[in-house]
Amino acid sequence: MLTEELNEKLTRVGPGTPGGELLRRYWHPIAGVAELDGHPTKRVRLLGEDLVLYRDKSGELGLIGERCPHRRISLYYGIPELFGIRCPYHGWAFDHAGNCVEQPAEPEGSTFKDRVQAVSYPVEQLGGLVFAYLGPLPAPHLPRYDLFACDDAVRQIGFTVLPCNWVQAMENSLDATHVEWLHGYYTNFLGERAAAEQGKPFRPRTLRHHVKIGFDRFEHGIIKRRVEEGGSEEDDDWKIGHPVVFPYTLKTGAVAASSFQIRVPMDDTHTLHILYKVYRPGIPVPPEIQQQVTVHQLPWEDESGDAVVDFTLGQDMMAWVTQGSIAERQLEKLGASDTGIIVYRELLEEQIDRVARGEEPMEVYHDAARAQFVELPQERQKHGSAQWGRPTSRVIDGLYRHMPVPPIVEELFRQAEELEAAGQELHRRHDSTLDAGTDRRREVALKR
Repeated sequence: MLTEELNEKLTRVGPGTPGGELLRRYWHPIAGVAELDGHPTKRVRLLGEDLVLYRDKSGELGLIGERCPHRRISLYYGIPELFGIRCPYHGWAFDHAGNCVEQPAEPEGSTFKDRVQAVSYPVEQLGGLVFAYLGPLPAPHLPRYDLFACDDAVRQIGFTVLPCNWVQAMENSLDATHVEWLHGYYTNFLGERAAAEQGKPFRPRTLRHHVKIGFDRFEHGIIKRRVEEGGSEEDDDWKIGHPVVFPYTLKTGAVAASSFQIRVPMDDTHTLHILYKVYRPGIPVPPEIQQQVTVHQLPWEDESGDAVVDFTLGQDMMAWVTQGSIAERQLEKLGASDTGIIVYRELLEEQIDRVARGEEPMEVYHDAARAQFVELPQERQKHGSAQWGRPTSRVIDGLYRHMPVPPIVEELFRQAEELEAAGQELHRRHDSTLDAGTDRRREVALKR
């Protein structure tokens, strides 16, 4: 359990809060580039601030405070210009740096505009996402993590706005044993009930009991490891594990089909969850296909207000949201299997304290060469089985109804299988031997 004071310290993200000051040292994904194709402006809420993302007539992106400094109307309704955006109310115009460059109704020769500054922040594009930086300048380099920057990939983005604090979504990533129960036992419960209602036979999902879990600090965050019943420490699930990249990204999947789960703090009680899926068939993907990064809206609740729990991520979202808008951690009862959650909270508090002392937190890139391509650990086998094969939309999981595998993915993997059968080696960038350096390891052996 935590004290109420420490819970506040870890969860609050607004300007001037300890957690907010930490998070302002990082670039944050705020939208899909494709979202601006149909409308040139988009409302954004990030770290407690209301902003507007826009694309001007030259094609450049900008991020500006939502309220015009003049009469405080919303610049969501602004008019894109070649140099920035213009307020529709009285025509005041602002460039990408937030400088007021025109005030049409003011007297000729007036210098009033030179004394007006709108809130604005830098933005960059990477892998079909738009990233924003709200911290002190000069801004660090945007790290090009492998799934954002790897070649020959097809990408999809799924967005969900969740009415809960970002930390409880992140703690789920360090909670290894919930996989066995929430995504196993509970899934079987739902499946058995649905099968009975439809008069169909039920085939239960295999329950993978956790024998051992471990957590390593490494240069990018934390590595999560597991040994399941029938497995060993030679399995990828333990030997390589999968990473939680500080402050809020989880990498999952195997080389052919991987994903980032990114939990962006909109404010204290709302989180933008991003599911960033990447398919790598092992053969060249035409550039025009790589550039078509589609955007989907993933639901967490249905029309009746109940959580959508017919897919794995939906089950996770149910757990996060039903903990409350900000989980009351002072009322928790943590056990030995919660070690990863404790490790993450300690890391988060440690980095908050570093910023409070005027020091640099981890995973901030001021060296352009280091940020150019950041390769993260990658399992080739998960739960003891190889996952190099073709992703399929025929998987019985609600995710594929909301975010179906693009047909081109099936076709590219079919071509790859034919080439591999003919003796051609496929190319998927990975490092199966990467074993994160440990500065502290915690392992928990679990018994029934």
